[in-house]
Amino acid sequence: MPIDKNFLSQVAIRVAQPSNDAPSGVAASILTVAAGSYGFRSAPQDEITMPTGFDPSAAALFESIVETAYLVATADGVFDEAERKAFQDVVLEACRGTVNPDQLEALLADLADQVEEDGIDQRVAMVARTIQRPEHQREVLRIAALLALVSGTVTDAERHVIDKLVAAFGLDGGVSETVLAEAARILTDAAPKS
Repeated sequence: MPIDKNFLSQVAIRVAQPSNDAPSGVAASILTVAAGSYGFRSAPQDEITMPTGFDPSAAALFESIVETAYLVATADGVFDEAERKAFQDVVLEACRGTVNPDQLEALLADLADQVEEDGIDQRVAMVARTIQRPEHQREVLRIAALLALVSGTVTDAERHVIDKLVAAFGLDGGVSETVLAEAARILTDAAPKS
């Protein structure tokens, strides 16, 4: 069953916003900022004659943010068409038009192949190597929790992956509860009012 578009739009707006503990002056989430560079990746290199704004580190960060959310969202073995569409809709809207649907679709296909080939533990380790700053790690976990909760509740398998990510990041175990609680509050605020 499809998830309400207005609800997904409200979630995307919140995903695009910085977390509550972001430094003052930060105007967008890490996903939104990194997406700006990632979106330049598809420009044909032979047509570029001036600086493009592409930053390989920011592009790798974007991929790792999406991978983190993907690992959590798919941990329970269920990523049906409705969940996938909701995931894509939220990510694309939070990127504010800088990443196109084909880029995200290709990235999700690559992530599925990588999880199949490497397994979840190795992918968690790869993400942890890319996202090293604690404030970025917490923000990425918040985004992953939001995307997992969009389809209902966080399953035990999804929670287990969040805990694995927290451990791989070297964060305090209480971070899992904090990001899940913040994500639940955000979704409660975004839910349609009767």
